[in-house]
Amino acid sequence: MSGIYIHIPFCKQACHYCDFHFSISMKKKDEMVLALAKEIELRKNEFKDEVVETIYFGGGTPSVLQISDLRLLIDAIYKNYIVSENPEITLEANPDDLHLDFARCDNESELSVRAESRTIFEEYRSIGINRLSIGIQSFFEDDLKMMNRAHNSEEAKKCLEIATKYFDNISLDLIYGIPRMSDERWKQNIETALSFGVPHISSYALTVEPKTALNKLIQTGKIAEPKDEVASAHFMILMETLEANGFLHYELSNFGKPDYFSKNNSAYWLGKKYIGIGPSAHSYDGISRSWNIANNTLYLKAIKENRLPNEIEILSVSDRYNEYIMTGLRTIWGVSLERIQSEFGQNYLDYLLKQAQKFLSDDLLFIENNILRPTKKGKFLTDGIASDLFYLIWNRSNHQEHKEEL
Repeated sequence: MSGIYIHIPFCKQACHYCDFHFSISMKKKDEMVLALAKEIELRKNEFKDEVVETIYFGGGTPSVLQISDLRLLIDAIYKNYIVSENPEITLEANPDDLHLDFARCDNESELSVRAESRTIFEEYRSIGINRLSIGIQSFFEDDLKMMNRAHNSEEAKKCLEIATKYFDNISLDLIYGIPRMSDERWKQNIETALSFGVPHISSYALTVEPKTALNKLIQTGKIAEPKDEVASAHFMILMETLEANGFLHYELSNFGKPDYFSKNNSAYWLGKKYIGIGPSAHSYDGISRSWNIANNTLYLKAIKENRLPNEIEILSVSDRYNEYIMTGLRTIWGVSLERIQSEFGQNYLDYLLKQAQKFLSDDLLFIENNILRPTKKGKFLTDGIASDLFYLIWNRSNHQEHKEEL
């Protein structure tokens, strides 16, 4: 199983918390779509022996593209790759792009005179998109304004009301740990999401990244800093509420009903191969990682010259071990001690068990059927625990941490 991720580097406006690569100027959108299609073609030999089973439009905001743009990119994949009979094709979308009763035409002025108007959801389905990931974040107006989201609460509810009539495979995003968000208010957010019957919810703690507007607003005292204890309490409420409603907590930030796990994201966490198309997109082939330059102008220039504007890192054994620890602990599948021994060797297994001992004693990790997993108590601390299990050597000569082979 392999996947293709396409990064759409455009947004209507910048959310205060976001540090992803995007531009709020649409001037180069058409040129970018053509460049993305060209990169898809340039990289076809990387997957000549692979079957593509997932296609994922991320960003940025992919829903700012026209139907014709999305169709062009999907067609480019089918033309240049072997695609499975029924691939999962996901589109990340914002509510303000989805609440309209009719589809956005290539020319907005043509909307009222179309011979056969269809909803945007029918248009998406007609080009093969079969899964939507909708960025709700909150159903409360003041939260959305604080985060500088482009939609309002009414649009969030309206788009879900319509979307669920056309798609059964829908995921929505929620953010917890928002300053001044009480436990009761967070529960209301979750209950509102559940009322639409969506089978998948992704939820993330509000984090303060450097060089974001949120960081500046906190430094100037205009917004209170998120508190870890609030985020931890919200996370526990999230787990308990969703699990009580039939969701499986299959990845740290992801909850799905049976048969509705994200195939695309699950492939990442299970170490499958994928190609990332577009500025800032990452790729993985099992041996190395590569990433495209996070600059639209330089990306367009390189693709025009038939060059791939990326950097490549060959992964060492320690790199692969560390990545498996990180992804394994975050998922329902855990870390297989048998795989650690067979793939990385006895020394890595001994090291892992030694490092894990304190977390096992503190009831933050447990071992069952030779699988290492976080306990319910340990889940919120997973990333920190994983970092303590990484293989790192302190190089005293240059006072830098670096990875070495065991």
